[in-house]
Amino acid sequence: MIAIALLWLVILLFKSGFALKMLRLPRHECAIYSGDVTVMQPILGGDPALASVLQSNLHHLPDAHFLWLVDDDDDQGWRVTQDLQQRYPHCAITLLRYPPAPQGQNPKLFKLEQARAQVKTDWVMVLDDDATLSAASLQRMLSELDASSLVTALPYYCAAQTLPSRLLAQFVNDNAALTYLPLLPFTCPLTLNGMCYVLHRAVLERVGGFTSIMHHLTDDLALATLLAREKVNIVQSTASVQVQTSVPDFRRYGRQMHRWFLFATLLMREKSVSVNLAIFLLQGLHPLLLWLMLILTLNGGAADAAIMLGVLVLRHLALRRVQRQVSPHISSHPLLSLLSELLQPLHLLHALVNRTIHWRSRRYRIFSNDHFISR
Repeated sequence: MIAIALLWLVILLFKSGFALKMLRLPRHECAIYSGDVTVMQPILGGDPALASVLQSNLHHLPDAHFLWLVDDDDDQGWRVTQDLQQRYPHCAITLLRYPPAPQGQNPKLFKLEQARAQVKTDWVMVLDDDATLSAASLQRMLSELDASSLVTALPYYCAAQTLPSRLLAQFVNDNAALTYLPLLPFTCPLTLNGMCYVLHRAVLERVGGFTSIMHHLTDDLALATLLAREKVNIVQSTASVQVQTSVPDFRRYGRQMHRWFLFATLLMREKSVSVNLAIFLLQGLHPLLLWLMLILTLNGGAADAAIMLGVLVLRHLALRRVQRQVSPHISSHPLLSLLSELLQPLHLLHALVNRTIHWRSRRYRIFSNDHFISR
C-alpha cells in the first residue's frame, strides 16, 4: 500500500508542481487592440444556455467583431442569434447561414471555412458557442501571440445546479490544467483546446484555412497536426475560458464524457509510443492507482485506512491549489471530485467499445479521425 501511495504521490506532485509553475509565469503587456479581433463562433441550437453565453461574450468583448455561423436547418439557433443582434445594435455582429455539412465533413470546420472570407481583421479567434472569454483572458492570449503562432486557452467549467452538471464540471476543473500544462517545460503542446484559440489571419491563409482538415472529426487535433506540419508554433496559454453546457441528466453527462474519451483515443492513435506512454503515466495510471488503494483499504486495516485518508487530503489540497490559480470561480466538491476520477476508467472502456457519439442533435459513427458518418 505504501509503495502504491508513493507512486501516486510522485505523479500528483509532478503534475501539480509543473502546472503551478506555468500558471505563475509573469504576464506580458498586450499591444493588440481587441477591435482588431474577429470572433468566429459556429452556432448549434439546442442548449438552453446558448443565449446567455453568447450575450456574456458581447458584454465582455464589446469591441470585437463577431461572426455567428448558423446552419440553414437550425431554426432555434437562428432565432437566438437574431434576437441578440437586434438587442445589441452597437456590437459588430454578422449572422451567416450555411447548408448542412456534406456527409463525412466536420460541421464546425465546414462553417468556419465558408466564413473565413468574411474576416477583415488581422487576428482571428475561434470560440465555441458554449464558451465565455473575459476581456482579461483575451488580452493575455493576445500578449502571447505573434505573427507565426496560435494561442489556445485553458478551459474551466461553470456548473449548473444539477448533479450531472456538477460532476461534468468537476472532471474538467480537476483535469484541464493538469493535462495541458505539466509537460510544457519539456515539449510542445500535444494538441490545442478547440474551444478557444486565436491566430493571425495570414497564418490561417498560409496553411490553406480549414480545407485540408475538413474530413477530420476532432478539429482541434487535426488543426494542431496541420500547424505542426507547417511549422506554426502552438502556445498553450494559462488564460482561462469559461465553458457552460447544460447537462440536465446523467444520460447527457454520459454522452458528453463518452465523446471526450473517444476523442482522447483518436489523439493517442496519432501519437508515438513514447507520447502514449507519457499520457498513460500522467493521466491513465492515476485513477487506476486510486482504485487499487481504495480496494486495499476496504480489505485492510487501520494503517491502510490512514494512508488512504492522507492520500485523499493531499489530493484535495493539490487540486484546490491549482484550481484557485486557474480561476477563483471554481468551487470545491471533494466527494464529486473523487467520484469523477474513479469513473474515468469506465468512461475510457465505454469509448473503446462504443464508437458512436451524440453531439447535441447529431449522431456520428466514428471509424477514425478522418472517417466518420452521420447517423
